[in-house]
Amino acid sequence: MTTPYVLGLARVSTEHQSLDQQTDALVAAGVPADRIYSDKASGSAGTPRPGLDALLATARPGDTIVVVGADRLGRDVPEMSATLRDLRDRGIVVRSLREGLDSSTPVGEAMLQLLIAIGGIELALAKERRAASRAARKARGQSIGRPRALTDAKAAQLVRLVRAGEPVSAAAEAFGISRASAYRIVKDAALDSSAA
Repeated sequence: MTTPYVLGLARVSTEHQSLDQQTDALVAAGVPADRIYSDKASGSAGTPRPGLDALLATARPGDTIVVVGADRLGRDVPEMSATLRDLRDRGIVVRSLREGLDSSTPVGEAMLQLLIAIGGIELALAKERRAASRAARKARGQSIGRPRALTDAKAAQLVRLVRAGEPVSAAAEAFGISRASAYRIVKDAALDSSAA
């Protein structure tokens, strides 16, 4: 008979976020560092999740999967619930540190499912609030989204500099914006001129 493993899953939504806090919490909870699977991926459907996939393929009956929070188990409520049910059916326990729950008891599993559902409701409500805020701003003629890096006049100056041979990185520095913003302004100007 094989010894059950304790495995961990850490996930953040973007490449710019760090997994360190989750990894540290998992190690402190007794998960060996070499048994922690991780993903840096958005929650949008279709985004590859190689860490989660590898963890699910590795876990065996009797193993315990530790996560910092139940929301790490999937992209949305249906996926998180399905993952939890699949693991239960395979005899694998899920332990969530933030909530202090595990799925080894009927009450623990029910509470995890409830927390996942509540998290889904909160996400839906937040989405509705953002949509209402955007609609209100649009109705008032206010801008929606991130503020523009430069005014139209300054953007035109930057484009003229780049077209005259100035490197985009130097132009970005001169205008106090990121290189990504400068490249986007130059690209948009090229698209506008080709459409004219």
